[in-house]
Amino acid sequence: QVQLVESGGGSVQAGGSLRLSCAASGRTFSRNVMGWFRQAPGKEREFVAAKVISWSGTSTVYAESVKSRFTLSRDNAKNTVYLQMNSLKSEDTAVYYCAASTKTTATPVPRAGDYDYWGQGTQVTVSS
Repeated sequence: QVQLVESGGGSVQAGGSLRLSCAASGRTFSRNVMGWFRQAPGKEREFVAAKVISWSGTSTVYAESVKSRFTLSRDNAKNTVYLQMNSLKSEDTAVYYCAASTKTTATPVPRAGDYDYWGQGTQVTVSS
């Protein structure tokens, strides 16, 4: 049974930092896309960032709203991805979900429908 377990959420003031972790178990995703989405109250789930290590190299994609502030990294040996979030803003407040795809692709795609496994979510609250 595949499980994605997130950790690291919490409350922080604007301008602060948090680091989210997502540990996968049940199968390895070393050549598959893993990433993060988020959902704020009353809004649709939106793409945050994703990374894949394929035969052609490493590719990381970020939403425009988080570029230069968030950094996605992964440790394939631990089957874990991390999301380092710096310069947090109140609009970053949301439940953050880890996601993994069984597809192999050279470039991550930002569509939630392309991801097969999801974590339970971790709350991030940024106060201004």
